[in-house]
Amino acid sequence: MGSQYRLLTLFADGGLMMYPLVLCSMISVGVMIAKFFTLRIAHKGSNRVLEDVDELVKRGDVTGAIELCYNTPGPASAILLAGLRRIEGKKLNDGELESAVATVGTIELSFLERGLVILATIANVAPLMGFLGTVYGMVMAFAAIEAAGNVDPALVAGGIKVALLTTAAGLVIAVPVNIAYNFFVTRIDQLVTDMEHGASKIMSLAWDLERDGKIEIVKSGT
Repeated sequence: MGSQYRLLTLFADGGLMMYPLVLCSMISVGVMIAKFFTLRIAHKGSNRVLEDVDELVKRGDVTGAIELCYNTPGPASAILLAGLRRIEGKKLNDGELESAVATVGTIELSFLERGLVILATIANVAPLMGFLGTVYGMVMAFAAIEAAGNVDPALVAGGIKVALLTTAAGLVIAVPVNIAYNFFVTRIDQLVTDMEHGASKIMSLAWDLERDGKIEIVKSGT
């Protein structure tokens, strides 16, 4: 109970800038939680699906490979699914497979990066908002000293302490948000690598199937 009262006292002493800082912290926590579970689901089973699809297609079970990709979440599965659905038709126009894979890759990458702009903005803006609150608090503290007519060390120290609260709050918000942002970027880079492997895999499968006469790729101008 005492610690909660202390936090409320610090919040009240911080002034008006504490309200947008608290709002930033709530938004960032929500985005980080959603992003963590989204990337966890996307990363799950990415490596396994590449191996399983390769085996199914080599056995001639393209339908089974499509069903596997459909039931496996993740960007790599989405790319494989887009390519396999075209391969299933047995006849492809030149460049059709590449176009489908590239389109799905762009959509999936956009989905993976959703929310990162919010985290980057909060990580950059929160310290600035805290500093702005500190400057405002210092101005008000010196105005109070000027109005009092004499310099009381306790009044000066108290004013500076209150003014620095917003800077501390801004840094407390920005540091974990920045760490989370870098963590998510690293995870997305890993998923992008999986997507590239998926694209390479589906193109390799298409070339192998064309070589074996199982599908036909119609060249431009023929």
